[in-house]
Amino acid sequence: MTQAERRSSGYWELIRGNRSFRYLWSGQIISLTGDWFNLIASAALIATLTQSGTAVGGLFVVRMLAPFLVSPFAGVVADRYNRKAIVITTDLLRCFVVLGFVLVRAPEHVWLIYVLTAIQSASQGFFFPAWNSILPDITKREELGIANALASATWSVMLAFGAALGGLVSGLVGVYPAFVIDAVTFLLSAFILFRMPYQSQLNSDADQSIMAGIRQYLYGLSYLRRHIDTFSIAIHKGILGLLIIGFYQVVQVTIAEQYFPIGEGGSISLGLIYVMSGIGSGIGPILGRNWARDRDRKLRLMIALGYVLAMIGFLISATLISFPVILFGALLRGIGGGLIWVLGTQLLLQIVPNQVRGRVFSTEFAMYTLFSAVSSGSTGLLIDTAMGISGVLVLGSALLIAPILLWTLWIQFGRRDPVVAGSLAA
Repeated sequence: MTQAERRSSGYWELIRGNRSFRYLWSGQIISLTGDWFNLIASAALIATLTQSGTAVGGLFVVRMLAPFLVSPFAGVVADRYNRKAIVITTDLLRCFVVLGFVLVRAPEHVWLIYVLTAIQSASQGFFFPAWNSILPDITKREELGIANALASATWSVMLAFGAALGGLVSGLVGVYPAFVIDAVTFLLSAFILFRMPYQSQLNSDADQSIMAGIRQYLYGLSYLRRHIDTFSIAIHKGILGLLIIGFYQVVQVTIAEQYFPIGEGGSISLGLIYVMSGIGSGIGPILGRNWARDRDRKLRLMIALGYVLAMIGFLISATLISFPVILFGALLRGIGGGLIWVLGTQLLLQIVPNQVRGRVFSTEFAMYTLFSAVSSGSTGLLIDTAMGISGVLVLGSALLIAPILLWTLWIQFGRRDPVVAGSLAA
């Protein structure tokens, strides 16, 4: 049996043999479908009602800022209360929240989109830390790596599939039926997770005071301050949110709605752009890891390549020659972003000790959401100026030169944190 066949067999054995993971993974598929359904429909609705890049940028600011604000609390909640109950509760909450979007019928109702999006995104901020924390509870040590890989691949696949389906439904039958379908997906996810066999692994004797939680979180921040190499890797998701994801998610809405509209509010066009981004974010890390083989230096070089590919994707999209050209640019941007996200996570898994790993990842996600919010708001304002979409994309590509140069210099001259036991050395 070849190595590829063994990996495929391992995935199948995990799904078939681990009932708890099977339910958790199925819930992830359904829940992610709902997330992308809502994103496409709400972005198309607000673009149609306002015709404003600033308004679209505001939507993404809310989507990112709400999880950032709750992230410190969400980590504490996930470490203190039954995680299965948390993910079920957040799914049910999102089910009712997204039904509120059907009330938005005129420009004067747009404020309701922001309020509902804030509630939905904040609940996601509690959902994902709890979901990720369940994974080690229900898998054996030899299964955890396979489970993590499968979960990451599922995110990319559902980005492509969910965005395509959301764009298709919104474009053909309208955004309001899409919101109803979105609500059903969250209800179905909650039902699947309710059936998941799960025994909480939390230590009831641990200090659960508020001050203890604050001290633990602050220690995680001090760890990053004392380990500059770890911080230099963790900050990549913040840069990704600031200069690539937060930036482009506003630009692509305007491109779909104003330049190449297909379906209501360009929703089908937007869905197709997300499809290409999803495909890129899926295949990029696979190809990158096949070359790097989890070797420290090679992983770092692939992150640098990710920035270069994202920059090229922006420049190609800036031409606005045709919609296929836009899709190709989105593919390259997706490959670049996937390399930065997944391989940066792999580096942290290899150098961050287990006892502070959760707090490092929590801080990393907080930086990503905050910088994405800043980027989305700023990009919306830039689009509404005389600069135009092409000028904004060229500016975005120029700004990527800075992280490329700084990261390359750090690879060559920076002092690396040691690889933890059991990981591959550089």
